[in-house]
Amino acid sequence: MARTGRPTALLELTDEERDQLVRWARRRKSSQALALRSRIVLGCASGLSNKAVAEREAVSQPTVGKWRSRFVESRLDGLVDDPRPGRPPTVTATQIEDVIVTTLEQMPENATHWSRAKMAERSGLSPSTIGRIWKAFELKPHRAEGFKLSNDPLFVDKIYDVVGLYLNPPDGAVVYSVDEKSQVQALARSQPAFPMMPNMPERRTHDYVRHGTTSLFAAFNCGDGSVISSLHRRHRSIEFKKFLAKIDAAVPEGLEVHLVCDNYGTHKSPAVRTWLAKHPRFHVHYTPTYSSWINQVERFFAYITADLLQRSDHRSVYALEADIRAWIDAWNDDPKPFIWTKTADQILEKLGRLL
Repeated sequence: MARTGRPTALLELTDEERDQLVRWARRRKSSQALALRSRIVLGCASGLSNKAVAEREAVSQPTVGKWRSRFVESRLDGLVDDPRPGRPPTVTATQIEDVIVTTLEQMPENATHWSRAKMAERSGLSPSTIGRIWKAFELKPHRAEGFKLSNDPLFVDKIYDVVGLYLNPPDGAVVYSVDEKSQVQALARSQPAFPMMPNMPERRTHDYVRHGTTSLFAAFNCGDGSVISSLHRRHRSIEFKKFLAKIDAAVPEGLEVHLVCDNYGTHKSPAVRTWLAKHPRFHVHYTPTYSSWINQVERFFAYITADLLQRSDHRSVYALEADIRAWIDAWNDDPKPFIWTKTADQILEKLGRLL
C-alpha cells in the first residue's frame, strides 16, 4: 500500500529567481546560512525529494521542509531571517549625531572639555550611554597631548640629513647622537621611603633637600649602542669642547666622526667652531629646532631617568655622579642600539597629515 503523509509543497522557479539563488549560493560574500538555504531551494526545484536534499546538504529533513515552505509562501524574501524579538533601540541616530557634533565643536560652560556627566546633563542620555558613544567613535575628551611644530626654514633638509645618517651611515665612519642632560639634581628626601608591600606601592615624601647639580654629556653610538659620557658641574662651551676631545680620543684614527646635535648655543659657539675646524674628521649635523624626538640620545636619557634618577636619593653630588657612572658602565657592558625604521618621507607624510 502506498505510504501517505503531508503533501510536499510544489516548488517552481522563475528565471529571475533561479539566477538570484545561484548567485547567493556561489557568491563568496554571502552568509553561509543564506547560501545553504539557496542550495536547498535549488535542489527542491530540480525535482529532488526532501530526503535527497537533506542527505546532499547534510541537514535534517525538517530543515529542508521549512525552507521549501518558506520559499513557496514568501519567495526570495522568505529566505531572509525574521527580525529578532527584543527591546527596540532607545537612542536614535539623531541623538548620537548630536552628541558627536557637540563633543567635537562645542565647549561646556565653565570647563575646558566635556565629561560624561556634563554631556549626559546636556543631552538627556545616561553617562554610561555617553561613554559607549564616545568609545564607539574613539573620542576621549579627557585626554590631551602636547606638540611643538618646528619653525626651522631648513626643516625638510635637516630631516633628510639626520634620518639618512641613521638608515644609511657612511662607510668608514661612526655616527654619534650627542647632547647634554643638564641640571641633574642630587635630591635627598626629607624622610626615608616606605618600601613596597602587598597591596601597597612604595611611598615617598613629596619634599626634598637639594644638594647640588651636575650635567651629563653623552654621545650615543647609533651603530652599536655604546655610550661615551662625561660629567661636569657646568655645561658651557668649555665643557662641550672638552667632551669633543674625549670623543676624539675614544674613536680610532682613520674613522670619520658624524655628530647629531641640537641647536643649543654651546654647540655653535666660536670656540667649538674653531675646535671643529682643527679636527676635519668631525662632521656636525644639526637637528631641526623643536625636534628633540629625532635625536637618539634623548631615548638614552629617558632610560637613565626612569631606571636611576626618577627615584634617586643622594646626599651629595659626588654620590649622584658615582651612581650615574656605574649605571653607564653597566649599560656599556651590554649596549643595545636603537633601530630606526621611519624614512624621511614617512616622517614628513605623517606631519603633513597632522597639519
